[in-house]
Amino acid sequence: MRYPRADRNAVDGVSVEIPAGSFTVFVGPSGCGKSTLLRTVNRLVVPQSGRVFVGDDDVAAMNAVDLRRGIGYVIQAVGLFTHMTVAQNVGVVPTLLRWDRARIQARVDELLGLVGLEPARYRNRYPRELSGGEQQRVGVARAIAAEPPVLLMDEPFGAVDAIVRRSLQDEIRRIASTLNTTILFVTHDVDEALRLADRIVVMREGRIEQHGSPEELLQVPTPYVAQMFAIDSELRKYDALRRVL
Repeated sequence: MRYPRADRNAVDGVSVEIPAGSFTVFVGPSGCGKSTLLRTVNRLVVPQSGRVFVGDDDVAAMNAVDLRRGIGYVIQAVGLFTHMTVAQNVGVVPTLLRWDRARIQARVDELLGLVGLEPARYRNRYPRELSGGEQQRVGVARAIAAEPPVLLMDEPFGAVDAIVRRSLQDEIRRIASTLNTTILFVTHDVDEALRLADRIVVMREGRIEQHGSPEELLQVPTPYVAQMFAIDSELRKYDALRRVL
């Protein structure tokens, strides 16, 4: 996959299988291809060669609208509909899927509780009445409203401050433990990757440098990964290992 006027492929020769139900984090510097790779899953980026499967289904053979309705997607710029209430935002995809009203209302309240927003307090608010962290929580709730088997998260917490970011990380990890959803999460933050991931895929210049569990990457890193994760720092190594145990 190469963008116009680029001097190299954005993604090149990548082959990776993501275990169903896992929390997989793609990590690497800006421009390494991690977001491009993520977007091939819901066909926001169409690869010039190669194939992408969700389960047994080749995404290229699927209707794009149906594909995207069946995959949750959360980005840094939350993209809530400003003219809709929180409840209406969360219920967008179930409404498109023609769920009945009672089922949608029940699902909205369930999800607001799941992301730590009291339904009675938040369901009738508008996005402009929410903090950045609250908007991100609503974005997560909207993405999982129709119980998608796959959830894509592209730098979802990059625009919030450190304290809110930590809280949102805890929340998504808790949610992941309660759902049978395959989560693909993009970040450039090594600490975030180590806190969240069951498996980490390290990207470098459009290719996969190394992938495995956090423990595997910390214990047997390539030279590039060792430098990127600052594994030579004993304090950092101890702290990272403690987080993933």
